[in-house]
Order: sequence, then C-alpha cells, then structure tokens
Amino acid sequence: MSGDRKENIITTLLGGIIGALLVVLVFQVFPSSEKRQSHSYSPQWSKLNLVLKALDENYVDSVDASSLSESAINAILEDLDPHSIYLSKEALSASETDLAGNFDGIGIQFNVPNDTAMVLEVIAGGPAEKVGMRQGDRLIKVDSVVIAGVKFPQDSMVAHIKGPSGSKVQVLVLRDGEEILFDITRGKIPVHSVDTYFMVDDSTGYIRLSKFAMTTYEEVLTASIKLIADGMTQLIFDLRDNTGGYFNQALLISNLFLDKGDGIVYLEGLHRKREVYKADGKGILKNIGLQVLINESSASSSEIVAGAIQDNDRGVIIGRRSYGKGLVQEPVYFTDGTGMRITISRFHTPSGRCIQKPYTDDYGYDIYKRYYTGEMFDKDSMKVDTDSAYLTKLGRTVYGGGGIIPDVFVPVDTTATTQFYRDCNRRATQMRFASAIYDQYKGTLSAIEDYDELERFLSGLDIPARFLSYAYSKDGIRAGAGEWSKSSSYMLPQIRALIGRYSLLGDNAFYKLYLPVDDVVAAALESPFDPLGL
Repeated sequence: MSGDRKENIITTLLGGIIGALLVVLVFQVFPSSEKRQSHSYSPQWSKLNLVLKALDENYVDSVDASSLSESAINAILEDLDPHSIYLSKEALSASETDLAGNFDGIGIQFNVPNDTAMVLEVIAGGPAEKVGMRQGDRLIKVDSVVIAGVKFPQDSMVAHIKGPSGSKVQVLVLRDGEEILFDITRGKIPVHSVDTYFMVDDSTGYIRLSKFAMTTYEEVLTASIKLIADGMTQLIFDLRDNTGGYFNQALLISNLFLDKGDGIVYLEGLHRKREVYKADGKGILKNIGLQVLINESSASSSEIVAGAIQDNDRGVIIGRRSYGKGLVQEPVYFTDGTGMRITISRFHTPSGRCIQKPYTDDYGYDIYKRYYTGEMFDKDSMKVDTDSAYLTKLGRTVYGGGGIIPDVFVPVDTTATTQFYRDCNRRATQMRFASAIYDQYKGTLSAIEDYDELERFLSGLDIPARFLSYAYSKDGIRAGAGEWSKSSSYMLPQIRALIGRYSLLGDNAFYKLYLPVDDVVAAALESPFDPLGL
C-alpha cells in the first residue's frame, strides 16, 4: 500500500479485498545480521544493550537472560500506552485463535450450573458429534482428570478439552445415570462471530456480533441476505460488548451500509502518513434502516463502524458511550514464539474525531469510574468534551474526547433489582433451574425447533411458581414482600431464555426470548432514524 496515497477506495467486497485493506502489518523478527542492519536506532537505545551485556558478564550470580529480557520488554511497553503489550507464547496463541475463525478442539459448548459442566450444544460436523456426544451430557472426566463436583475452574476445563488438531482425548460423560466414555480425535472447530440473527418482527432484523474475526464479513453478509429474504427493511445491529478485532473486517462491515465516497475511518501516526478509507457504494444494506447498539465495552473495530455510521448520518447509535480504544496495533513476532503489539497510529472517524480516550492514571478503571460518577445511569453525567466538536455529513454536532457518544442514551436499568434477585444471581439459581427443567423434559425440549412450539412449551410450565419453589428448596432463597412482583418482569424472560437455549434453536432462542427485558433493543424499535430530529 503506497504511503503517498491519500485515499483508499474499497473497490470490491470479495475475498481479494481483504488482503488489500489489511492495515495491521505482520513482521517476522529474525536474529540475522542482515535483518539487524536494516534497522537504525537512536543512540539512547544502546544503553539498554550495554546494561544487559554488563549484567551478563559481571553480575554476582547467574542471570536468566530470557526472563530478564522479557521483564525489560514489559517495562518498556508499559511506559508507552495501555495497549502496547508483550505476549508470551500462550497469550499470543490464544489471542490469534480467538480471531482466526476456528480453533482446535472437540466441538462442544457448555456451562457449569451445578459444579458439573453440562453440554449446551454439540457443533454439527465436529468431532464430538461424530462419536455421539449429545446436548445435556454431563462432563465427568477428561483423560484422567476429574472435573465434576470438585469446583474445577471453567477455564481449566477448556484447556484440558482443547488441544492440537489430530490429537486424542478421552471424555467421560454422565447421561441418564449411565457413564459413557468417548474417545475423540480433536479437529478444527469453526468459531462464529455472529452470535445470533433473526427477525424481531415482520420488518425488523436483528444481528448480534461478538467480535471482528477473519470470517466476520462473510457471516454478517450471509445473515443479512437471509434476513432480507425474510422481509427485513430495518436492522438492529448489536455491537455491545464487542471489543473489536481485525481492522479490515470493520471496513468491510461499514461498507455494507454506506454510499460511494462516504468516509469510513482514517489512520495517522508520527511514523505513518494519513490513510483514508472510503466506501465503494456497493453494499447490500445501503437502503436498510439502521440502529447500531453500543455500550461501554464496545471498542476498537466496533467504534470504527459506529463512528462511520454516525458521522455519515446513516443510522442512529443507541446505548451508552463506547470504550474509547482507537489505536492501531502492529504485531511483531519473534522466532521463539513470543511477540508484541506496538501502537503505530490512531483511528479517527470521518469527521475527524479521535476515538482513543486520553491516557489517565486511572485508565484501567475508567469503566468503574463511569459507574461512580453516574454516567451509566444519567445522560447528563456523561463525559462530553465540548471543546472537541465536529460536524456530521448533514451538519449535526458530535463530540470527541474518547469513544462514540450515542445519539440515544439508554441507562443501566436497576428498577428490577431486589435482594431476592441479587441472591439468585449470586447462586446462579436461574441457570440451575433451567438445567433442572431440561433434565425433566429433555425428550420434549431437545426436539423443539420452532419458536411457536417453544412458546407453547414454556407457557405450560408455570415457571413463576416452580422457580420460587426451587429457589427456596435448593438455595434457601425466599422472595420477600413485593420482591417477586418487582423482579419478575426481568427474571421471567431471563429464565425462559435459559430454558429455551436447551431447544434445537439454541442461542437464537436465548437472545430472542431475552429481548423483552432488553431496554436498548426496545429503544431501537422506538427510534427510527431521523438525523435532523436528533
């Protein structure tokens, strides 16, 4: 990509564009003299080499050079910015796996309702399905390690189950009182970034995107085509809790919605000339009404999309101020399998806003501070830098200062909070109740593949009475006077969603059944975009 070019136009949405748009460059650092000679360093850096050399040759005790070098690297990067980091082999591998679009494993999704992992989903075509594992199986042992009933950490369970493709693992499960041992050969398991998509009503589609991975554009495009076929004229695009990922995917997703020549983002840094990215006008969602949902955990690529939509007056941004992570990290890989990510430039929205929030002493506690200052509950408490004002395409004023400030603010809802609700959350009573319902009705529930059928099943359970009885008999939690009537409007959809997840509809059922208590989605349904009226 030429540094002299001031502008990059997305010319196609097909596979070839991905490489052309990838701004995050990858370097391999080799220990050859030829490679070292290609770099020039400021004389101040030679002092670091002299220190390490002096320690290696003169220190009173033996020196672990590798450990000392890593400590020095960490100290240097920590002094730069919060996002330039050193990565161990394990951290680097986990980071890249999360965004690669697949991982090595057996292909199951599980939760741990009662100190025993229960399989929620067996991924179609995966190794676990091929040997006969089923939804509802309890995981007892992985190889020789007992993981049930011993408060085994969930992340450690995952670590034991996952492994290199082609390797073997034995998994002992409990099914209907019988222990079954499966010999499984691990394989490549697809990782989806679209958590769910469905029609909310006759004209409104919903897509929830959890990350910007290698397959994100293809997944969103596929979901969009299906929703359009179902009659979608308006889309609720949910980027809440999406912490970002690949930059090129943010460009491709933004391009779906924008007209030709609309700005998407520009990048600029001390050693990087400005690079401007614009839409090609070929996106299939240009004429679809759009609401984009964000919150305090929407970051990086999510903020690129939200900023592009807002600055072009293309849709309405709903929720709470986004995280404010607008830095481009360039990965550097070392031959020992470790690596680092260094910040090379900043993201700016088309109007010129810098997405990155200021580096403060309490930067890592910014989200907690937003709760403390009341920003999560009151629009007037939101941080707005009025000295950093910019204009959108239609002349609306938007503000910088870090993150994307929504057009429609939706506070954190605490109206349903009672002591009964808090006690149930602390004990995961809702999740365990859903598991108990599945055990009782697994034959019926696990065969349901239609929303209407699921609604009929749930309506016939008398969930309020059964849940209150379960909470008291299993956890000793009793609803006080008026507590259930106050909390039930929130807890009932949550419980129904947890039960619905055990049907063949899986996560689609969970998210669809949970919508009645989602205030941000409700605000989206009530907020058709009128840029001049905001």
